[in-house]
Parts: sequence; C-alpha cells; structure tokens
Amino acid sequence: MTYNFEEGIFINGTWQKGSFTIPNINPSDISENIGDLAQANSNQVEEAIVAANKAQPLWEKTSLEHKVNVLQSIGDELIQRCEELGELLAKEEGKSKAEGKGEIYRSGQFFQYYAAEVLRQIGENAASVRPGIDIEVTREAVGVVGIISPWNFPTATAAWKIAPALAFGNSVIWKPANLTAASAVALTEIISRQDIPEGTFNLVLGSGGTVGDTLINSKDINAISFTGSVETGRKIAIATSANFVKCQLEMGSKNSLIVANDADISVAVESAVMGAYSGTGQKCTASSRLIVMDDIHDEFVEALTKRISELKVGHCMEEGIFMGPVCDKDQFESNFKWIQRAKDLGGKLVIGGEKLSLEKEGYYMSPALFIDTKNDWDINQEEIFAPMACVIKVKDLDEAIKTANDTRFGLTAGIITQSLKTAAIFKKAAQSGCVMVNLPTAGTDYHVPFGGRKESSFGPREQGSYAKEFYTIVKTAYQKPY
Repeated sequence: MTYNFEEGIFINGTWQKGSFTIPNINPSDISENIGDLAQANSNQVEEAIVAANKAQPLWEKTSLEHKVNVLQSIGDELIQRCEELGELLAKEEGKSKAEGKGEIYRSGQFFQYYAAEVLRQIGENAASVRPGIDIEVTREAVGVVGIISPWNFPTATAAWKIAPALAFGNSVIWKPANLTAASAVALTEIISRQDIPEGTFNLVLGSGGTVGDTLINSKDINAISFTGSVETGRKIAIATSANFVKCQLEMGSKNSLIVANDADISVAVESAVMGAYSGTGQKCTASSRLIVMDDIHDEFVEALTKRISELKVGHCMEEGIFMGPVCDKDQFESNFKWIQRAKDLGGKLVIGGEKLSLEKEGYYMSPALFIDTKNDWDINQEEIFAPMACVIKVKDLDEAIKTANDTRFGLTAGIITQSLKTAAIFKKAAQSGCVMVNLPTAGTDYHVPFGGRKESSFGPREQGSYAKEFYTIVKTAYQKPY
C-alpha cells in the first residue's frame, strides 16, 4: 500500500499536512528515503486535544459489541497484513524482516486480546456496614489519553497502549517517535477506517519539544502513557503532576542474566544471544550484563564467543540475517563511544564491536562481547541500547544476586540453572518487575502485566487485565433502595 506521509497527521477524522517535513532514512541503506514525514505544530496538537475531548464521551457510550468489533477488526487486519507492514517497519527501524513481521503480528494480537477484554468489564457489589444500603463498585474511562511511544518497537509498544485505551472507552492522541513514524501512519490508516466517532483517535507526528511538550503540559488531557528514557520520563512526571494528570512511565533498564555453575551451556548461550543481541540490542529488556559464576565462566565465554561468530549481520530485507543495522547515525556513534569506554576501563573485547562495510551503506556493526568487567563501571550501570554485552564474574549465587540487584533499574532479570531451589531463591530475591528462568530476558507475553521497579517504571503496570488500573477510574456508588 502507498502512503502519503506528507499528510501524515490525523486529527478529528481528517488527514493533514504539517508545518514542514523530515526524511525517514532506511538505516539498512542510508541512500533510501522511505518518505518525507509531516511534522505537526502546537496548534495542531491543541486541535487534536479539543477533538479528543469532544469524541470521548461518545466513544465511551458506544455499545460493548461495537467496541469489540472495532478492536477485533484492527487486530485482524494487522495480522493479515503482517508481511507487508513488517517490511515497512523493518526498513525504517532496521530490525530484520522476520522480526518486523513478528512485531506486527503481535500488535494484532494486542488488539484482539483487548477486543475480548471489552466484555470482561464486570463491576463488584459490596455489603455496606450500614443496614439497608447497597454498594456498587464500577470502572469508567479515565478520559483523553496521550500516548508517547518509542522507536524500537514502534507498532507493538503503541498497540499495547492504544488497544486498552480504546477498549476502556478513552479517546487517544498518539505521538510516535519521529524515527519510525511511517509505521505509525500505517497503523493509523487502519484505525481511520473504523466506525468510531471523529476525534476518538488522533495521530500527531513531530518532535518532543513541540508535540510532546504540548501534550504533557495540557490541562485538557487526563492521562499520559510514555515509554522512553528516564530523563524524559522524569520531565513528564513533573509536568503532569502540576496539572494532576495521571501518568504511566516505562523507562530505562540494565538487565542481567545470571549463568549459574549448574547451567546447561547450550541454554545459557542461546538465552544470552537472544537477550543481548536480537533486535541489535535495542530492547529495554536486553540482557547487557552477563553475570557468570566462576566455575562455568571460561566454558560459557568460549561457547558464547563461538555462537556470536556465527551470527549474520545484514540488510533488513536479506534472508537469514540475525541482526540488522543500528537505528540511526546518532545511536551508531554512541555505540562506538561505549565500545571505546569499555576498553579504556580495562574490559577485554573478546569478539565484535567493529564497523561493518556491506553492499549497501548503512549503520552496521558486529555484536560485541567484553569480559573482565566490573559491575560498578558505567558500561554496566547505564543503558547503552547497543549489541554489546559485558561479562561479570562472580563466585556464587549470593554474589550473583547482589550484583544483579546493584543497579538503579529493575525491569527484567534472568537466571540459567538446573536447580529448582536456585530458581526459587532467585525469583524471590530479584529486584525486577519481570523474572526469567532458563529463558532470555527479552520476550514477554501480552496477557500478563509488564513493568519494572526503581527507575525502570512509574505508575500502574501495562498489558493484560492490569492495564485497566491506568486506563480507568473507579467509582463507588451507594444506594438506599427505599
């Protein structure tokens, strides 16, 4: 399908141009401009806020079965078109075509899940402490929701926010990341054809300084859901609190994967590879800290190094690649600064960490593995978002858990072990929102809660039935029947 990205702003049921456009460069081939993307101005954002406020009561009152059909239709079309839309996503983000297709398919599943969730909105009754009084506890839509989504999972992260927002009767204003806004236009095109009140769903492309700031400082928005950096999340928390606007923040991470002395080496290696390097390491759930017990350290490093040497890096459309390019020039340059930083600190580069020259000029690098690193080094404390993992050697489980928890983040943490006792101890002790045993740290399901602790998350959990905690407000009604 062909899109008019220059009219890529969708407000009150109408596609619009912006004040100017920016190019959308394919990181697999930087000579290719996927399209010139419209950029909204602050007046257009205000127009979207007005439209969303007008539409929201109408959408909330829409029948449950109609909401089910709308969400189901969006989900079905995403799944049916996952090949086509996955290619578009891969071209602008850099992930492999297979990963792009998988992301679109999963995005469809989010909408299908929340289509069913529409019918699960059941209230509660309670007995009053006072005789002759009935109590009902129900949930209502929070109102107008601003959604600010990241570039690394441009459709999936947006889907797990948009779908529950609509399912629970809210209207939406969506600001995607500029880096991957073509996929946002594609998803919006599907939503735009649904039978919903004009203004129920709005797309405003543009910068954080213009679109984002207008959204987070508005008194006419009821909630903001954000995924991105800690710095921006903190700014949103301050801005929304001034207006008593509800906020939900998914932010940074520095996830660990512990390899216990009794680990199955093959399981440990594949979990480390998928956790640290899939998606070019550009995942908030990536395991960039590999905490390895000393008895198994050398065997694990040798096996992991061999496996990394087999990983194929290439153009996102090339069959059989494991890893595509880095998303853009800024991230590319940042990655190599961290590579040099690890060397300067005394880390030993075992493999990778090199710029690659392929047939098409793009932001290609080989996956990097460092050993002999310390947990208190900044390379093991700051989120890097690179295909780079650092091994930290520890003596036993106690030290491994202490090291894993020694971070300001707490999103995911994993362990590879054949001991049920070790697994049980770790699941209890890990200071993270998600815990994986004998699995990569990257990879979660859509029907259960997702989120972290410490500086990784703020506010109610995302996904599954837990999403209602953010997208609804509770009403307690008392009635004396006579």
